[in-house]
Amino acid sequence: MLQLTNKERTLLQDLQSHEEICIQKYNNYANQAKDPQLKQIFQNLAQKEQNHYNTISQILQGQVPNMAAGGQQGQTTTMYSNQNNPMANSMGSGKEESLCNDMLMTEKYVSSAYNTSIFEMTNAQVRQALQHIQQEEQQHGEELFNYMRSHGMYNVNG
Repeated sequence: MLQLTNKERTLLQDLQSHEEICIQKYNNYANQAKDPQLKQIFQNLAQKEQNHYNTISQILQGQVPNMAAGGQQGQTTTMYSNQNNPMANSMGSGKEESLCNDMLMTEKYVSSAYNTSIFEMTNAQVRQALQHIQQEEQQHGEELFNYMRSHGMYNVNG
């Protein structure tokens, strides 16, 4: 059975709280999104955040997660194109842009929290599990970024 220090336990509980907020936000925003593509992105990311929450719960219960069998998936980057969508630029305004911006900022924050926690873990397998989750959080941000950029919500040219 995995023994956690008080600091590790506190950091993991914080990460679990972050994941819970991500799940709530993604589910809430999926219900608010008008674009079916964005709704699907939010629903998919909510499920991935649930997997992260479950992995952290497992660690907090003293179990070292098996990342191969733990439902964690590899890289899933989706590219978005609006060549055939004359409404693409008009979709980049209003409420959906705010939802996307909020979730991108949230993903940046959560990824940073994982970074700090990884340095504090004494068990190599727990560190590896958190690194895996952090990489997925970065992929979530990339997915949001790609959607936003393709819908005129994110200008990379400043």
